[in-house]
Amino acid sequence: QLGLDMEELEEIEEDAGLGNGGLGRLAACFLDSMATLGLAAYGYGIRYEYGIFNQKIRDGWQVEEADDWLRHGNPWEKARPEYMLPVHFYGRVEHSASGAKWVDTQVVLALPYDTPVPGYMNNTVNTMRLWSARAPNDFNLRDFNVGDYIQAVLDRNLAENISRVLYPNDNFFEGKELRLKQEYFVVAATLQDIIRRFKASKFGSTDSVRTVFDSFPDQVAIQLNDTHPAMAIPELMRIFVDIEKLPWDKAWDITRRTFAYTNHTVLPEALERWPVDLVEKLLPRHLQIIYEINQRHLDHIAFLFPDDVARLRRMSLIEEGDTKRINMAHLCIVGSHAVNGVAKIHSEIVKTQVFEDFAALEPEKFQNKTNGITPRRWLLLCNPGLAELIAEKIGEDYVRDLSQLTKLHEFVDDDLFIREVAKVKQENKVKFALYLEKEYKVKINPSSMFDVHVKRIHEYKRQLMNCLHIITMYNRIRRDPSKLFVPRTVIIGGKAAPGYHMAKMIIKLINAVAQVVNNDPMVGSKLKVIFLENYRVSLAEKVIPATDLSEQISTAGTEASGTGNMKFMLNGALTIGTMDGANVEMAEEAGEENLFIFGMRVEDVTELDKKGYNAQLYYDRLPELKQAVDQIKSGFFSPKEPNLFNDVVNMLFHHDRFKVFADYEAYVKCQEKVSELYLNSKAWTKMVIRNIAAAGKFSSDRTIKEYARDIWHVEPSDLKIPPPNEPRDAGQDKTPNGTAA
Repeated sequence: QLGLDMEELEEIEEDAGLGNGGLGRLAACFLDSMATLGLAAYGYGIRYEYGIFNQKIRDGWQVEEADDWLRHGNPWEKARPEYMLPVHFYGRVEHSASGAKWVDTQVVLALPYDTPVPGYMNNTVNTMRLWSARAPNDFNLRDFNVGDYIQAVLDRNLAENISRVLYPNDNFFEGKELRLKQEYFVVAATLQDIIRRFKASKFGSTDSVRTVFDSFPDQVAIQLNDTHPAMAIPELMRIFVDIEKLPWDKAWDITRRTFAYTNHTVLPEALERWPVDLVEKLLPRHLQIIYEINQRHLDHIAFLFPDDVARLRRMSLIEEGDTKRINMAHLCIVGSHAVNGVAKIHSEIVKTQVFEDFAALEPEKFQNKTNGITPRRWLLLCNPGLAELIAEKIGEDYVRDLSQLTKLHEFVDDDLFIREVAKVKQENKVKFALYLEKEYKVKINPSSMFDVHVKRIHEYKRQLMNCLHIITMYNRIRRDPSKLFVPRTVIIGGKAAPGYHMAKMIIKLINAVAQVVNNDPMVGSKLKVIFLENYRVSLAEKVIPATDLSEQISTAGTEASGTGNMKFMLNGALTIGTMDGANVEMAEEAGEENLFIFGMRVEDVTELDKKGYNAQLYYDRLPELKQAVDQIKSGFFSPKEPNLFNDVVNMLFHHDRFKVFADYEAYVKCQEKVSELYLNSKAWTKMVIRNIAAAGKFSSDRTIKEYARDIWHVEPSDLKIPPPNEPRDAGQDKTPNGTAA
């Protein structure tokens, strides 16, 4: 009626970019699934004023700009000042007969903002509660010194900086004091909130004055999303022992039964190891509690394995060295009743390599929960054409039960369906091509293969290997311009952490190669290279439905799961990938012959490490690799600065932990198979249909059902709550789920 276009309005809205990559996006999918499954679940986090930076590409380099996402307000959130809570920092510990007291602390207030999380068509709305930091009104003014009133008010910013900005590192630990403050801030506010809710419920029965916490783990489950909220373990112990006056052993039993820990990475540089000195300054009581947890833990190990001092050192929560550090993963394992990885292969690595000592001690504690994605956002919302086409064939129920996609196997030889699937893909490609031409002023050939590699820029994800393949294709076209070449548009996108020099060089290299390739008249429309600026969720929703080939090419054993891989599979792209993360299970579901799997397996990588990886050998043996590397080295792609990429080349030869050259040959050969199949549109589309039909396992609904049954001990319900305008039966008032996760 207002003459407004809904799509135009959607374009204006800012992404809430409150996470870095897979881990944050996974949490969002999980919230959608928990609401859709009728679980009484809350997502807790920080309401960052500035989310992940906006990426601009200037002269081929990444430049960061602040993400002022709240500039025009956020209509979905509601501030809840009535639930504001104090969080304490610094101070000291006083011990007395009545127990320990943490005193002389600095107080910061945590103001909650609630965002509704609606389930899919079930009249359930859950809550995401994000905390914002506020200075108390007497901040810096309660000191007896008359002082500078103006300065005191200006200094309120110091307290409120806690929720100012998201640290932009993905898979990398940066041990900064402000980051530790953020981690404790979200934990302290959330635990107070949970305990307040428990005490208000009929379960938090009070004996005279004291709350009885025996039923706490039956009513509350807390899932730690990586080690970032690990301080919740000593914090809950502090509340139980110091404030609620529970005996240690009882408090510890309740704590362990409440927490479960999800590990998201095996990269050593990503594991959180906080300096003891920093924790002692910021959270002195928590350090004491961690020491006590560690002492009891090590006493137990020493009892089981007498005289095994090496084992004690390996399993300690405290790492000795130049600076003593707390190993937060060890704290999470010891303080939780369940530990899980996020794909079968990752959970195996967690059990047999990274935490093998802990798994030997309590094998029943370690589980797998393969990641998933919400089909509401990643099919219905982003690809309505494909969603509608599927619904015509198998009905609409698959949206809540994605395993029903297997019914599509019946139509794999249906010529009409094959044509319709190809048509939807073509329409999505044309639409995205228009977007690219508008944004990047490049002419895109919509019938070319859209070869897409979008994810955070990291050496382990091997965007460099893709780059070497682009250069190889370029050289082949120039060597023999008349030879048949399957046209490609290669799209690479993703953000590099601002302090990650090599990742920023990789972006510059891709843009330098694109500059040469896209302006070579011999190449024409056969090969185009585009670096997609400012990759984010809203852009993923555009590019994924338009993709033909999904690049999932991490070194085997490094990508814990990946979730982009699943989004592409569900949206009718074929995958070229290593046997890593969830790719392994995708190949298991669809049949390995329906993915383009190449390269070393985990065993081969281990073997190569044993004998020593020598990059020079591959360079000497493979002429096309040598040519590509020599071009980068000589300045072919950077004629004004021939030495620009010296660091990249030097890394590839002398300290490439991720063995790009070792998989190059297999990768290029596999890409030739991809091109060959793409020539046969019908055979390609049949493989696409087989992939979509096998994607059902990768719904986050399935993942959450597994967490609910195996870890939280709650039953998902598909009951549709009656809408508010219908009278409820008295019997329907009871929640079928006892536990709040």
